[in-house]
Amino acid sequence: MKKIITLFALAFSLAGFAQSDSARVSTEWDSYQKFRIGSYGEMLYQHMNYGANRYKATDGAPRDNRSYLAIPRTVFAGDYKFRDDIILSTEIEFEHGGTGAAMEYEYTEAGEYEGFEVEKAGEVALEQFHITKRFAPWLNVRAGHFIVPIGITNAHHEPIFFFGSSRPEGEKALLPSTWHETGIAVLGYLPAFRYEVMVVNGLSPNAFSTENWVGSGKQGVLEDVVATNPAFAARVEYSGVKNLRMGLSGYYGHTAKNTTKPAYAGLKGTVSILSADVQYHSKNFTARANVIYGDLSDSKALSEENRKLFRSTFGATPVAKNALTYALEAGYNISSLFDLKTKLYPFARYEYYNTAQRVEEGVKEFPRFKRDVTAFGLNYYVLPNLVVKADYAIRRIDNGNYNSEHTFGAGVAYTTWFFSK
Repeated sequence: MKKIITLFALAFSLAGFAQSDSARVSTEWDSYQKFRIGSYGEMLYQHMNYGANRYKATDGAPRDNRSYLAIPRTVFAGDYKFRDDIILSTEIEFEHGGTGAAMEYEYTEAGEYEGFEVEKAGEVALEQFHITKRFAPWLNVRAGHFIVPIGITNAHHEPIFFFGSSRPEGEKALLPSTWHETGIAVLGYLPAFRYEVMVVNGLSPNAFSTENWVGSGKQGVLEDVVATNPAFAARVEYSGVKNLRMGLSGYYGHTAKNTTKPAYAGLKGTVSILSADVQYHSKNFTARANVIYGDLSDSKALSEENRKLFRSTFGATPVAKNALTYALEAGYNISSLFDLKTKLYPFARYEYYNTAQRVEEGVKEFPRFKRDVTAFGLNYYVLPNLVVKADYAIRRIDNGNYNSEHTFGAGVAYTTWFFSK
Protein backbone atom coordinates (compact mmCIF):
# COMPACT_ATOMS: atom_id res chain seq x y z
CA MET A 1 0.00 0.00 0.00
CA LYS A 2 2.77 2.47 0.91
CA LYS A 3 4.54 1.78 -2.38
CA ILE A 4 1.35 2.45 -4.35
CA ILE A 5 0.76 5.73 -2.50
CA THR A 6 4.37 6.74 -3.14
CA LEU A 7 3.87 6.07 -6.84
CA PHE A 8 0.77 8.28 -6.95
CA ALA A 9 2.63 11.03 -5.11
CA LEU A 10 5.51 10.81 -7.58
CA ALA A 11 3.17 11.23 -10.54
CA PHE A 12 1.49 14.31 -9.03
CA SER A 13 4.87 15.77 -8.09
CA LEU A 14 6.05 15.45 -11.66
CA ALA A 15 2.98 17.35 -12.83
CA GLY A 16 3.62 20.07 -10.29
CA PHE A 17 7.16 20.68 -11.52
CA ALA A 18 6.09 21.71 -15.03
CA GLN A 19 8.73 23.86 -16.66
CA SER A 20 8.18 27.10 -18.54
CA ASP A 21 8.77 25.43 -21.93
CA SER A 22 6.16 22.71 -21.27
CA ALA A 23 4.05 23.99 -24.18
CA ARG A 24 6.70 22.55 -26.54
CA VAL A 25 6.46 19.06 -25.08
CA SER A 26 5.11 16.61 -27.66
CA THR A 27 1.84 14.87 -26.72
CA GLU A 28 -0.33 12.13 -28.22
CA TRP A 29 -2.68 14.71 -29.79
CA ASP A 30 -0.08 16.67 -31.78
CA SER A 31 0.04 14.38 -34.84
CA TYR A 32 -3.35 15.43 -36.26
CA GLN A 33 -5.42 18.62 -36.47
CA LYS A 34 -9.10 17.63 -36.33
CA PHE A 35 -9.62 13.86 -36.48
CA ARG A 36 -8.01 10.53 -37.36
CA ILE A 37 -9.26 7.00 -38.04
CA GLY A 38 -7.12 3.90 -37.66
CA SER A 39 -6.88 0.24 -36.77
CA TYR A 40 -4.63 -2.55 -35.53
CA GLY A 41 -5.01 -6.28 -35.62
CA GLU A 42 -3.52 -9.77 -35.75
CA MET A 43 -3.91 -13.02 -37.67
CA LEU A 44 -2.47 -16.13 -36.00
CA TYR A 45 -1.65 -19.75 -36.79
CA GLN A 46 -0.50 -22.08 -33.99
CA HIS A 47 0.53 -25.72 -33.85
CA MET A 48 0.85 -27.49 -30.47
CA ASN A 49 2.32 -30.89 -29.60
CA TYR A 50 0.16 -31.30 -26.47
CA GLY A 51 -3.50 -31.91 -25.69
CA ALA A 52 -5.96 -29.15 -24.87
CA ASN A 53 -6.80 -30.46 -21.37
CA ARG A 54 -3.50 -30.15 -19.55
CA TYR A 55 -5.18 -30.85 -16.18
CA LYS A 56 -6.58 -34.32 -16.88
CA ALA A 57 -3.43 -36.40 -16.38
CA THR A 58 -1.16 -36.41 -13.35
CA ASP A 59 1.93 -35.85 -15.49
CA GLY A 60 0.51 -32.83 -17.37
CA ALA A 61 -0.80 -32.34 -20.88
CA PRO A 62 -0.93 -35.56 -22.95
CA ARG A 63 1.03 -35.73 -26.20
CA ASP A 64 -1.05 -34.65 -29.19
CA ASN A 65 -0.80 -32.70 -32.45
CA ARG A 66 -3.31 -29.94 -33.08
CA SER A 67 -3.42 -26.62 -34.91
CA TYR A 68 -5.49 -23.46 -34.74
CA LEU A 69 -6.09 -20.60 -37.15
CA ALA A 70 -7.61 -17.46 -35.67
CA ILE A 71 -8.00 -13.70 -35.74
CA PRO A 72 -7.31 -12.92 -32.08
CA ARG A 73 -8.32 -9.29 -32.40
CA THR A 74 -9.13 -6.51 -34.82
CA VAL A 75 -9.50 -3.00 -33.40
CA PHE A 76 -10.88 0.13 -35.05
CA ALA A 77 -10.04 3.48 -33.49
CA GLY A 78 -10.93 7.12 -33.94
CA ASP A 79 -10.04 10.46 -32.37
CA TYR A 80 -11.98 13.71 -32.86
CA LYS A 81 -11.23 17.20 -31.56
CA PHE A 82 -14.37 19.12 -30.64
CA ARG A 83 -11.88 21.88 -29.93
CA ASP A 84 -8.11 21.80 -29.56
CA ASP A 85 -8.62 21.27 -25.84
CA ILE A 86 -11.50 18.74 -25.90
CA ILE A 87 -10.89 15.36 -27.57
CA LEU A 88 -13.12 12.31 -28.01
CA SER A 89 -11.38 8.94 -28.46
CA THR A 90 -12.89 5.54 -29.21
CA GLU A 91 -11.69 1.97 -29.85
CA ILE A 92 -13.91 -1.00 -30.71
CA GLU A 93 -12.34 -4.45 -30.52
CA PHE A 94 -13.50 -7.63 -32.26
CA GLU A 95 -12.02 -10.80 -30.73
CA HIS A 96 -12.19 -14.15 -32.55
CA GLY A 97 -14.91 -13.00 -34.90
CA GLY A 98 -17.16 -11.30 -32.38
CA THR A 99 -19.65 -12.33 -29.70
CA GLY A 100 -21.14 -15.77 -30.17
CA ALA A 101 -19.19 -16.50 -33.34
CA ALA A 102 -17.28 -19.37 -31.77
CA MET A 103 -17.35 -21.86 -28.91
CA GLU A 104 -14.65 -22.59 -26.34
CA TYR A 105 -14.00 -25.40 -23.89
CA GLU A 106 -13.42 -24.64 -20.20
CA TYR A 107 -11.41 -27.31 -18.39
CA THR A 108 -11.32 -25.79 -14.89
CA GLU A 109 -15.02 -25.35 -14.21
CA ALA A 110 -16.45 -25.94 -10.72
CA GLY A 111 -13.06 -26.50 -9.17
CA GLU A 112 -12.44 -29.77 -11.01
CA TYR A 113 -9.73 -30.04 -13.61
CA GLU A 114 -11.14 -33.21 -15.21
CA GLY A 115 -14.46 -31.77 -16.31
CA PHE A 116 -15.25 -29.15 -18.92
CA GLU A 117 -18.14 -27.25 -20.40
CA VAL A 118 -18.74 -25.44 -23.68
CA GLU A 119 -19.09 -21.67 -23.55
CA LYS A 120 -19.67 -18.91 -26.07
CA ALA A 121 -16.43 -17.34 -27.28
CA GLY A 122 -15.61 -14.27 -29.30
CA GLU A 123 -16.22 -10.74 -28.11
CA VAL A 124 -17.12 -7.27 -29.30
CA ALA A 125 -15.83 -4.83 -26.73
CA LEU A 126 -15.74 -1.08 -26.36
CA GLU A 127 -12.07 -0.98 -25.47
CA GLN A 128 -11.87 2.80 -25.15
CA PHE A 129 -14.43 5.59 -25.09
CA HIS A 130 -13.36 8.74 -23.32
CA ILE A 131 -13.23 12.52 -23.47
CA THR A 132 -10.05 14.38 -22.54
CA LYS A 133 -9.90 18.00 -21.45
CA ARG A 134 -6.50 19.57 -22.05
CA PHE A 135 -5.34 22.31 -19.68
CA ALA A 136 -1.61 22.13 -20.46
CA PRO A 137 0.77 19.47 -21.78
CA TRP A 138 1.49 18.50 -18.17
CA LEU A 139 -2.14 18.52 -16.98
CA ASN A 140 -5.05 16.80 -18.73
CA VAL A 141 -8.23 15.25 -17.31
CA ARG A 142 -9.85 12.20 -18.92
CA ALA A 143 -13.24 10.66 -18.18
CA GLY A 144 -14.75 7.51 -19.67
CA HIS A 145 -13.52 4.04 -20.56
CA PHE A 146 -9.75 3.67 -21.06
CA ILE A 147 -6.72 1.41 -20.72
CA VAL A 148 -5.40 0.52 -17.26
CA PRO A 149 -1.64 0.69 -18.04
CA ILE A 150 -0.35 -1.98 -15.64
CA GLY A 151 2.53 -3.91 -17.22
CA ILE A 152 4.35 -3.30 -20.46
CA THR A 153 1.78 -5.09 -22.65
CA ASN A 154 -1.26 -3.19 -21.37
CA ALA A 155 0.60 0.10 -21.66
CA HIS A 156 1.84 -0.68 -25.19
CA HIS A 157 -0.53 -3.36 -26.43
CA GLU A 158 -0.42 -2.89 -30.22
CA PRO A 159 0.98 -6.09 -31.81
CA ILE A 160 4.00 -4.47 -33.48
CA PHE A 161 5.36 -3.62 -30.02
CA PHE A 162 6.28 -7.19 -29.04
CA PHE A 163 8.26 -9.78 -30.99
CA GLY A 164 6.23 -12.97 -30.50
CA SER A 165 3.30 -14.07 -32.62
CA SER A 166 1.21 -13.91 -29.41
CA ARG A 167 1.26 -11.51 -26.47
CA PRO A 168 3.67 -12.47 -23.68
CA GLU A 169 2.16 -15.33 -21.67
CA GLY A 170 2.95 -14.13 -18.16
CA GLU A 171 1.06 -10.87 -18.34
CA LYS A 172 -1.92 -12.54 -20.05
CA ALA A 173 -2.01 -15.14 -17.28
CA LEU A 174 -1.91 -12.72 -14.32
CA LEU A 175 -3.80 -9.66 -15.55
CA PRO A 176 -6.70 -8.75 -17.83
CA SER A 177 -5.32 -8.17 -21.33
CA THR A 178 -6.06 -5.68 -22.77
CA TRP A 179 -7.16 -4.18 -19.43
CA HIS A 180 -9.73 -1.42 -19.84
CA GLU A 181 -12.04 0.07 -17.22
CA THR A 182 -14.33 3.07 -16.66
CA GLY A 183 -13.29 5.99 -14.48
CA ILE A 184 -11.47 9.30 -14.39
CA ALA A 185 -7.78 9.97 -14.94
CA VAL A 186 -5.22 12.74 -14.76
CA LEU A 187 -2.34 12.48 -17.23
CA GLY A 188 0.37 14.65 -18.65
CA TYR A 189 3.68 15.11 -20.41
CA LEU A 190 6.83 16.80 -19.20
CA PRO A 191 10.34 16.81 -20.61
CA ALA A 192 11.41 13.15 -20.40
CA PHE A 193 8.30 12.06 -18.45
CA ARG A 194 4.75 10.89 -19.04
CA TYR A 195 2.40 10.07 -16.15
CA GLU A 196 -1.15 8.76 -15.56
CA VAL A 197 -3.09 8.56 -12.30
CA MET A 198 -6.63 7.14 -12.32
CA VAL A 199 -9.61 5.97 -10.32
CA VAL A 200 -11.55 3.16 -12.03
CA ASN A 201 -14.16 0.52 -11.25
CA GLY A 202 -12.52 -2.39 -9.46
CA LEU A 203 -12.20 -6.07 -10.19
CA SER A 204 -14.76 -8.67 -9.11
CA PRO A 205 -13.54 -11.59 -6.96
CA ASN A 206 -16.12 -13.99 -8.43
CA ALA A 207 -13.85 -15.12 -11.27
CA PHE A 208 -10.46 -15.13 -9.54
CA SER A 209 -8.83 -18.51 -10.18
CA THR A 210 -5.73 -20.65 -9.86
CA GLU A 211 -4.94 -20.49 -13.55
CA ASN A 212 -5.43 -16.75 -14.10
CA TRP A 213 -5.09 -15.28 -10.59
CA VAL A 214 -7.09 -11.99 -10.91
CA GLY A 215 -6.82 -11.92 -14.70
CA SER A 216 -10.41 -13.09 -15.17
CA GLY A 217 -11.76 -10.68 -12.56
CA LYS A 218 -12.48 -7.88 -15.01
CA GLN A 219 -16.19 -7.14 -14.85
CA GLY A 220 -18.29 -7.59 -17.97
CA VAL A 221 -19.77 -11.09 -17.69
CA LEU A 222 -22.85 -9.43 -16.22
CA GLU A 223 -24.44 -6.28 -17.68
CA ASP A 224 -24.10 -4.09 -14.58
CA VAL A 225 -20.60 -3.12 -13.48
CA VAL A 226 -20.40 -2.88 -9.68
CA ALA A 227 -18.26 0.02 -8.47
CA THR A 228 -18.77 -0.23 -4.71
CA ASN A 229 -15.02 -0.85 -4.35
CA PRO A 230 -13.20 1.42 -6.83
CA ALA A 231 -9.52 0.94 -7.60
CA PHE A 232 -6.54 3.23 -8.04
CA ALA A 233 -3.86 2.88 -10.71
CA ALA A 234 -0.87 4.91 -11.84
CA ARG A 235 1.97 4.75 -14.33
CA VAL A 236 5.08 6.87 -14.84
CA GLU A 237 7.37 6.57 -17.87
CA TYR A 238 10.82 8.10 -18.20
CA SER A 239 12.52 8.57 -21.58
CA GLY A 240 15.28 11.04 -20.77
CA VAL A 241 18.07 8.71 -21.92
CA LYS A 242 18.51 8.20 -25.66
CA ASN A 243 16.87 5.01 -26.97
CA LEU A 244 15.68 4.07 -23.45
CA ARG A 245 12.21 4.10 -21.89
CA MET A 246 11.50 2.97 -18.33
CA GLY A 247 8.09 2.45 -16.79
CA LEU A 248 6.75 1.97 -13.27
CA SER A 249 3.09 1.20 -12.57
CA GLY A 250 0.91 0.23 -9.64
CA TYR A 251 -2.65 -0.85 -8.85
CA TYR A 252 -4.57 -0.99 -5.56
CA GLY A 253 -8.18 -1.79 -4.81
CA HIS A 254 -10.55 -3.79 -2.60
CA THR A 255 -12.76 -6.25 -4.48
CA ALA A 256 -15.05 -8.00 -1.97
CA LYS A 257 -18.03 -5.70 -2.50
CA ASN A 258 -17.86 -5.77 -6.29
CA THR A 259 -20.29 -8.65 -6.57
CA THR A 260 -23.94 -8.86 -7.58
CA LYS A 261 -24.91 -11.08 -4.63
CA PRO A 262 -24.31 -10.36 -0.94
CA ALA A 263 -21.18 -12.31 -0.06
CA TYR A 264 -17.64 -12.08 1.31
CA ALA A 265 -18.83 -10.61 4.62
CA GLY A 266 -15.93 -9.19 6.63
CA LEU A 267 -13.46 -9.60 3.75
CA LYS A 268 -11.64 -6.97 1.70
CA GLY A 269 -10.07 -9.00 -1.07
CA THR A 270 -7.45 -6.32 -1.66
CA VAL A 271 -5.53 -6.56 -4.93
CA SER A 272 -2.11 -4.85 -4.95
CA ILE A 273 0.08 -4.97 -8.06
CA LEU A 274 3.49 -3.49 -8.78
CA SER A 275 5.11 -3.53 -12.21
CA ALA A 276 8.39 -2.26 -13.66
CA ASP A 277 9.58 -2.41 -17.25
CA VAL A 278 12.36 -1.12 -19.48
CA GLN A 279 12.71 -0.89 -23.25
CA TYR A 280 15.80 -0.17 -25.30
CA HIS A 281 15.35 0.56 -28.99
CA SER A 282 18.22 1.69 -31.20
CA LYS A 283 18.50 1.64 -34.99
CA ASN A 284 19.07 -2.12 -35.19
CA PHE A 285 18.79 -3.54 -31.65
CA THR A 286 15.68 -3.85 -29.47
CA ALA A 287 15.40 -5.27 -25.95
CA ARG A 288 12.56 -5.31 -23.42
CA ALA A 289 12.27 -6.54 -19.84
CA ASN A 290 9.48 -6.44 -17.27
CA VAL A 291 8.44 -7.77 -13.88
CA ILE A 292 4.99 -7.90 -12.23
CA TYR A 293 4.26 -8.92 -8.65
CA GLY A 294 0.76 -9.18 -7.23
CA ASP A 295 -0.75 -9.72 -3.78
CA LEU A 296 -4.32 -10.67 -2.86
CA SER A 297 -5.53 -10.43 0.73
CA ASP A 298 -8.10 -12.91 2.07
CA SER A 299 -7.30 -15.27 -0.80
CA LYS A 300 -8.19 -18.42 1.15
CA ALA A 301 -11.51 -17.04 2.37
CA LEU A 302 -12.37 -15.71 -1.10
CA SER A 303 -11.70 -19.15 -2.57
CA GLU A 304 -14.02 -20.78 -0.06
CA GLU A 305 -16.77 -18.26 -0.81
CA ASN A 306 -16.34 -18.71 -4.57
CA ARG A 307 -17.02 -22.43 -4.18
CA LYS A 308 -20.48 -21.54 -2.89
CA LEU A 309 -21.33 -18.84 -5.43
CA PHE A 310 -21.82 -18.67 -9.18
CA ARG A 311 -20.33 -22.09 -9.82
CA SER A 312 -22.08 -22.53 -13.15
CA THR A 313 -21.14 -19.03 -14.36
CA PHE A 314 -17.64 -18.32 -13.15
CA GLY A 315 -16.04 -21.54 -11.94
CA ALA A 316 -14.51 -21.99 -8.53
CA THR A 317 -10.84 -22.93 -8.43
CA PRO A 318 -8.76 -21.66 -5.48
CA VAL A 319 -6.91 -18.37 -5.93
CA ALA A 320 -3.38 -17.79 -4.65
CA LYS A 321 -2.18 -14.99 -2.42
CA ASN A 322 0.74 -14.00 -4.65
CA ALA A 323 1.48 -14.13 -8.37
CA LEU A 324 4.69 -13.30 -10.22
CA THR A 325 5.97 -12.94 -13.76
CA TYR A 326 9.14 -11.59 -15.32
CA ALA A 327 10.38 -11.63 -18.88
CA LEU A 328 13.20 -10.55 -21.19
CA GLU A 329 13.27 -10.42 -24.98
CA ALA A 330 15.84 -9.09 -27.45
CA GLY A 331 16.21 -8.93 -31.20
CA TYR A 332 18.70 -7.63 -33.77
CA ASN A 333 18.00 -6.38 -37.29
CA ILE A 334 20.27 -8.56 -39.42
CA SER A 335 19.20 -6.71 -42.58
CA SER A 336 21.64 -4.00 -41.52
CA LEU A 337 24.48 -6.46 -42.16
CA PHE A 338 23.43 -6.86 -45.80
CA ASP A 339 22.30 -3.30 -46.57
CA LEU A 340 18.68 -4.36 -47.12
CA LYS A 341 15.85 -1.82 -46.82
CA THR A 342 13.37 -4.05 -44.99
CA LYS A 343 13.99 -5.14 -41.40
CA LEU A 344 14.44 -8.75 -40.31
CA TYR A 345 14.73 -9.34 -36.55
CA PRO A 346 15.73 -12.74 -35.18
CA PHE A 347 14.77 -12.65 -31.51
CA ALA A 348 14.76 -14.66 -28.31
CA ARG A 349 12.51 -14.37 -25.28
CA TYR A 350 12.42 -15.89 -21.81
CA GLU A 351 9.44 -15.71 -19.45
CA TYR A 352 8.72 -17.01 -15.98
CA TYR A 353 5.23 -16.85 -14.57
CA ASN A 354 3.39 -18.42 -11.68
CA THR A 355 -0.24 -17.61 -10.96
CA ALA A 356 0.14 -19.44 -7.65
CA GLN A 357 3.54 -18.16 -6.54
CA ARG A 358 2.51 -18.35 -2.88
CA VAL A 359 -0.68 -19.55 -1.19
CA GLU A 360 -2.00 -18.93 2.30
CA GLU A 361 -1.29 -21.40 5.09
CA GLY A 362 -3.57 -24.40 4.84
CA VAL A 363 -4.11 -24.08 1.09
CA LYS A 364 -2.78 -26.77 -1.24
CA GLU A 365 0.22 -25.82 -3.38
CA PHE A 366 -0.26 -25.76 -7.17
CA PRO A 367 3.11 -26.63 -8.75
CA ARG A 368 1.70 -27.14 -12.26
CA PHE A 369 1.06 -23.37 -12.49
CA LYS A 370 4.77 -22.61 -12.22
CA ARG A 371 5.81 -22.11 -15.83
CA ASP A 372 8.80 -20.85 -17.75
CA VAL A 373 8.89 -20.30 -21.50
CA THR A 374 11.84 -20.04 -23.88
CA ALA A 375 10.98 -18.77 -27.35
CA PHE A 376 12.91 -17.78 -30.45
CA GLY A 377 11.81 -16.64 -33.88
CA LEU A 378 11.79 -14.02 -36.63
CA ASN A 379 9.99 -10.73 -37.22
CA TYR A 380 9.97 -9.53 -40.83
CA TYR A 381 8.84 -5.92 -41.15
CA VAL A 382 7.33 -5.61 -44.61
CA LEU A 383 6.60 -2.01 -43.65
CA PRO A 384 7.34 -0.16 -40.40
CA ASN A 385 3.74 -0.82 -39.30
CA LEU A 386 3.21 -4.27 -40.93
CA VAL A 387 5.07 -7.34 -39.62
CA VAL A 388 5.11 -11.06 -40.40
CA LYS A 389 6.04 -13.17 -37.37
CA ALA A 390 7.11 -16.75 -36.69
CA ASP A 391 8.35 -18.32 -33.46
CA TYR A 392 8.85 -21.59 -31.59
CA ALA A 393 8.22 -21.77 -27.83
CA ILE A 394 9.07 -24.43 -25.25
CA ARG A 395 7.09 -24.27 -22.01
CA ARG A 396 8.36 -26.14 -18.94
CA ILE A 397 5.96 -26.89 -16.10
CA ASP A 398 7.33 -26.90 -12.54
CA ASN A 399 10.96 -27.21 -13.64
CA GLY A 400 10.16 -30.19 -15.86
CA ASN A 401 8.18 -32.23 -13.33
CA TYR A 402 5.22 -32.21 -15.74
CA ASN A 403 5.19 -32.75 -19.51
CA SER A 404 6.73 -29.85 -21.41
CA GLU A 405 4.65 -28.11 -24.08
CA HIS A 406 5.90 -26.97 -27.50
CA THR A 407 4.16 -24.41 -29.72
CA PHE A 408 4.93 -23.10 -33.20
CA GLY A 409 3.28 -19.80 -34.05
CA ALA A 410 3.09 -17.65 -37.17
CA GLY A 411 1.12 -14.53 -37.83
CA VAL A 412 0.66 -11.13 -39.42
CA ALA A 413 0.16 -7.97 -37.40
CA TYR A 414 -0.40 -4.33 -38.31
CA THR A 415 -1.17 -0.95 -36.85
CA THR A 416 -2.09 2.08 -38.91
CA TRP A 417 -3.97 5.34 -39.14
CA PHE A 418 -6.04 5.22 -42.33
CA PHE A 419 -6.79 8.91 -42.49
CA SER A 420 -6.15 12.06 -40.52
CA LYS A 421 -6.92 15.72 -40.99
